[in-house]
Amino acid sequence: MTLLNHLLRTIASGADPGPFALLRRDGATGLEVFTGVPHTVARLADIPLPAGPAGPRTLAVVPYRQVAERGFACVDDGAPLECLVLDEPERVPLADALAALPEVPVPVRDAGFDIADPEYAEIVARVLRDEIGRGEGANFVIHRSYLGTLAGPPLPAALAALRRLLTGERGAYWTFLVYTGRRILVGASPERHVSVEDGLVMMNPISGTLRHPGRPADREELLRFLADPKEIDELYMVLDEELKMMATVAEQGGQVIGPYLKEMAHLTHTEYLLAGRGSLDVREVLRETMFAPTVTGSPMENACRVIARHERRGRGYYAGVLALLGFDEAGRQTLDAPILIRTAEISPAGELRVPVGATLVRHSTAAAEVAETHAKAAGVLTALGLRPEPAAPGDRAGDATGTGVVGVASAPAAEPAPAAEVRLADDPAVRAALAARNTGLAPFWLEQRTPGATVRPEFAGRRVVVVDGEDTFTGMLAHQLRALGLTVTVRPWAGVAEPGGFDPASADLTVLGPGPGDPGHPTDPKMVALRRLVGRLLDSGSPTLGVCLGHQMLAARLGLTLHRRTAPYQGLCRDVTLFDTVARVGFYSSYTALADTDGLDTAYGPVRLARDPVDGAVHALRGPTYAGVQFHPESVLSRDGMAVLTEVVGRLLPTPAGSSPASGASRAPAPGAAMPPGAGRGESGAHTSRYPG
Repeated sequence: MTLLNHLLRTIASGADPGPFALLRRDGATGLEVFTGVPHTVARLADIPLPAGPAGPRTLAVVPYRQVAERGFACVDDGAPLECLVLDEPERVPLADALAALPEVPVPVRDAGFDIADPEYAEIVARVLRDEIGRGEGANFVIHRSYLGTLAGPPLPAALAALRRLLTGERGAYWTFLVYTGRRILVGASPERHVSVEDGLVMMNPISGTLRHPGRPADREELLRFLADPKEIDELYMVLDEELKMMATVAEQGGQVIGPYLKEMAHLTHTEYLLAGRGSLDVREVLRETMFAPTVTGSPMENACRVIARHERRGRGYYAGVLALLGFDEAGRQTLDAPILIRTAEISPAGELRVPVGATLVRHSTAAAEVAETHAKAAGVLTALGLRPEPAAPGDRAGDATGTGVVGVASAPAAEPAPAAEVRLADDPAVRAALAARNTGLAPFWLEQRTPGATVRPEFAGRRVVVVDGEDTFTGMLAHQLRALGLTVTVRPWAGVAEPGGFDPASADLTVLGPGPGDPGHPTDPKMVALRRLVGRLLDSGSPTLGVCLGHQMLAARLGLTLHRRTAPYQGLCRDVTLFDTVARVGFYSSYTALADTDGLDTAYGPVRLARDPVDGAVHALRGPTYAGVQFHPESVLSRDGMAVLTEVVGRLLPTPAGSSPASGASRAPAPGAAMPPGAGRGESGAHTSRYPG
């Protein structure tokens, strides 16, 4: 404990110890103590990763504004990307670390949320109505911050908060204190964003929240929570969004493992593990996965626009990541990056900020999302000695403009005697409820895939161009098409849809992919360009498949009416009749085409329509050289998506001489296939104590 004691003595004397980090990572029995040389860099690619012995080499503190590296919108608050090039760590047993860390009180004054409960509720209502309701996306995370000012020196207060988090929180992926010399971050993040170890890329989407502040969850309330459609859909939506990211950083996309239960002191969550093999530089993995949909929304690019539109201020480090980069014994790069949530940001002057956000989906209510932000702040606020009750309407008690001192105590509260941990994840009924969530999901993403196992000889080598309408579902779609043996290129709409930007004859099949927005908007540049591209494809007779937005564009060109649904179909799974078969598929749409007949004659030949028998919504269409589907065959929600995609592609691509036509169903890997090596599955969906990496 030489290094830890030196840091603590220096801080107690009132001197600046220089940058350091104290980390307890998932499954560790002790605390890692790091010091290092600080650097500020402009881009993730510039994060230093010096050669050296196996182990961590650099700790990066990545702000939300880095999402601009992907070309996504953000309010630029200037928060820097800071790095510590690390010295050799000291590892301290947890009991010794707890004995050394201070137990001083943490007085905080002028404390409260920057946005009062009624105002935050109004923002939630606007996002539900104007964004999700108008097809801008399936889910969005809008944040607010608990603000205050520490009445004493910040580093001792942060050390005391870390001690309380280590003793009072459970289930955290990382519990940490990072001091860069310019700011302090102290928190207990439940969520691994991305890790790389032994070539295995893993992500941990967490969503769905059961609130039980200050007490363990009750079994019966947990079972009700696990059966709640809103909570189920919320997790499915972020699962799909992180599968889109895995489609970019893992060579065959990600395999879905779980779900699991994440049991914490004030909250219980549900989560999945995604795993896949990849070979990218770990800094590129970080860039391609900015940032988790659990703290932004989906589709990602438009979620960033929505966040900027409604938050109208920077996020600092909220929704960014801590990233520990290094090498293993074989010299391969490693990465371990938790999301910066459930974290307090403290300036050297003692300014305190605890950002929290609620995930808004079509089922959300303003009151419930307000309560969720209070619950998510509870762990850190408890560690700081602050546990404000939600303010009554019109009452800004504890608001940042107040003058009282909150949470001052003459001595720290006595710690309760440790009790035996009760894991509801081990309860048979809970395990069954978790396992049941996978019943209707797509086997393509749940089962380990063997390269070449699903290739169709008649598709091998055929060229497909997928047009990305600003929804990276196209990455998942590309993996499915490649699994069938097709050669696939994904191109952004702006390059393809412009005049001269794409020759339809250069592809055997053009797939018009999904994307957010109003398909009937008369002046939106994307919609204008896509309408022009649809006309060129149909006029030339080029084989064309439209998915979601692409389907709507096809339908409009064929003369069908487009309609905005009263209740959005965002993250909705349904059994629908597609011509002669029934398929279970997933929808992410607020618009649909309508028809009152099963077929019509058009300038591009006769068209068959698969319609909803209740409201006439067109789920699919089929013409001589084109087809469209309103749902997402690539979604994890589409149990029958791969079979539907195989059948549709087989109809659109002429069968080469000597090949057998597509049968309309693809061969899936055998049920019960093993998960990726090292992924560490618990039994029946129970959360294991540590995921590898």
